[in-house]
Amino acid sequence: MHIPSVKEQVSAEEWQIRVDLAACYRLVAMYGWSDLVFTHISARIPGPEHHFLINPYGLMFDEITASSLVKVDQQCNKIIDSPFPVNPAGFVIHSAVHEAREEVQCVLHTHTRAGVAVSAQKCGILPISQQSTFVLASLAYHEYEGVAFRDEEKPRLQADLGKANFLMLRNHGLLVAGKSIADAFLSMYTFEATCQIQLAAQAGGELTQVNPLIVKGVAEAMRVQTGGLGGAFVWPSLIRKLDRADEGYKL
Repeated sequence: MHIPSVKEQVSAEEWQIRVDLAACYRLVAMYGWSDLVFTHISARIPGPEHHFLINPYGLMFDEITASSLVKVDQQCNKIIDSPFPVNPAGFVIHSAVHEAREEVQCVLHTHTRAGVAVSAQKCGILPISQQSTFVLASLAYHEYEGVAFRDEEKPRLQADLGKANFLMLRNHGLLVAGKSIADAFLSMYTFEATCQIQLAAQAGGELTQVNPLIVKGVAEAMRVQTGGLGGAFVWPSLIRKLDRADEGYKL
């Protein structure tokens, strides 16, 4: 599928965001977190216009390129012409977060088997692993209201998210809000690992939980730490990994 390059139509800053976001889509596919053409990753473009990039609805995550990403405003109007539509449900969730959280550049949402399974458990995330302590440091929950295509759900989603960076969408999946694309990817890596570990541990014997004081200490450390989980430190190695497989996302 040939998609004309938009590199000459956008700023150098936007082009780099496009490349990083396309890389994020390819990495999500590589790690097995995609759900055919469903779920989304969005990235805010700096500036007063409140524009952001989201995937072209109908492309698999491993097909997405920097140029194929759709640039929209808060009302889902396309800023640059694209032959692809935007999924209304994806737009509602992502625009809600971008609207409420100016500091968030990237919103990443998944429907993985482990994530949906734990989202259906009444206990939610249990403090049973080191990974879970990072999630619990900034975790919120949002009750399931059906497929999220109604604008009326946005205020409730925004209120539930608050200032948290990890959001468990009950009976639905996982969502993370990152100050950068790199931070969002690492946060989802941690969130997904937390869920996989929890399900594996529950299949065994009696669980040992992390001391609540330790969980509280991690939350305090995360509150005062800048740079989140350190996504910028991991991101270059992920890009090298992706480039060894396929550099097509840069087009």
